[in-house]
Amino acid sequence: MSARGPSLTHIALQARDLEATIAFYRDYCGLSIVHDRTDRGTRVVWLAEAGREHDFILVVMPGGRGRTPAEGDYSHLGFALASRAAVDAIARRAKEEGRLLWPPKQEPWPVGYYCGVVDPDGTMVEFSYGQPLGPGAPDTEKDLQA
Repeated sequence: MSARGPSLTHIALQARDLEATIAFYRDYCGLSIVHDRTDRGTRVVWLAEAGREHDFILVVMPGGRGRTPAEGDYSHLGFALASRAAVDAIARRAKEEGRLLWPPKQEPWPVGYYCGVVDPDGTMVEFSYGQPLGPGAPDTEKDLQA
């Protein structure tokens, strides 16, 4: 543990269809497999953004029952994108594939512009632009408009 306290390093999700889930996070989120092993007969895959393999990973493994969020449940994973146009492109693709949950919407700072998509196992994934999070993110609303 660092002197500053705990550091979030990963989220682990079970998936009914491991291959479909890996493909989703590769194709929609740009994640790549950085570790793939079989542990006691179970395949465990680590996915990460290029250059962030030691910062934060998404672990996926087979199992679980899938997710059907309760009404009003907005639990989700969040991915930052480089532009509003990128959010719109993800939303168009997700709509064509029957995955779009929330069409693109603009919210006041610091929420930004976002849409919601569902992965093959029912996990909600947000794609956003204009939040003060992630590499290259603006520090303030004024920085976003500059």
